[in-house]
Amino acid sequence: MNQIIKVFFEEDTQTFSYVLADPKRCKAAVIDPVLGFDPVTGRTDSDKLDEILAYLEVEGLELDWVLETHAHADHLSGAQYLQERTGARVGIGRGITKVQAHFKKLFNLKNLRPDGSQFDRLFAAGDQIDVGEIQIRVMATPGHTSDSITYLAGDSAFVGDTLFMPDVGTARCDFPGGDAGTLYESIAGILRLPDSTRLYMCHDYPPGGREIEFAITAGEQRASNIHVGGGRSKADFVALRNERDKVLPAPRLILASLQVNIRAGGLPSPEDNGVMYLKLPLNQV
Repeated sequence: MNQIIKVFFEEDTQTFSYVLADPKRCKAAVIDPVLGFDPVTGRTDSDKLDEILAYLEVEGLELDWVLETHAHADHLSGAQYLQERTGARVGIGRGITKVQAHFKKLFNLKNLRPDGSQFDRLFAAGDQIDVGEIQIRVMATPGHTSDSITYLAGDSAFVGDTLFMPDVGTARCDFPGGDAGTLYESIAGILRLPDSTRLYMCHDYPPGGREIEFAITAGEQRASNIHVGGGRSKADFVALRNERDKVLPAPRLILASLQVNIRAGGLPSPEDNGVMYLKLPLNQV
């Protein structure tokens, strides 16, 4: 398959976004784009999104899809920004409705419809997305969140937060809808892919000063991932994951990001003074 993968790294949240492109048909998808956000000043910035748009223009690529692996808790989605400028459709896993229902209550979002209608398409396992001649298959990979999915394109898989590099391990499971046993089964499905399949991460948090890395093979993950590699049993993984999750702090941008990301990257509507506001629920997270 003739496909190009271009990686963009947003340093503040250590997030990788990807352009997956068919150069023959000049079509592209963007996976997990980031809208910059400073929680101290409340200012957003589109620096990385504009880099992506510039790349698409230079390469003569038309953006067909913005694909989210899940509703992220660590950065604001740039999906709406890209959609407004390109007309691309936005897709996410069907489990987003469960995420919306939970956070609608937490943030008291009376006008939010928890039916996924903010997105253009909700994906289920086995669904296919065509980007030019590239056929992207959807794998349901819940466990980190109920809406987590993996996008498989040829010998490449975009796994979101489900897996990290082998020396970092796996996603936390203490968010609403998360479950360590479910995550283990989802990862097992990913690791049943051919050994040479390239797994593209959404984040990297390198220990010991190593360089940032964004991809590794399924075979390497199966052999050496510190949480699931080497044939670790489901029971051992669940015990390890649950114990680790007990001591993890909440993500720095969780309250800001989820208000935006359950709306497909949409910012709140301005109030009567023309200013947009995010809510900060006290003593709840």
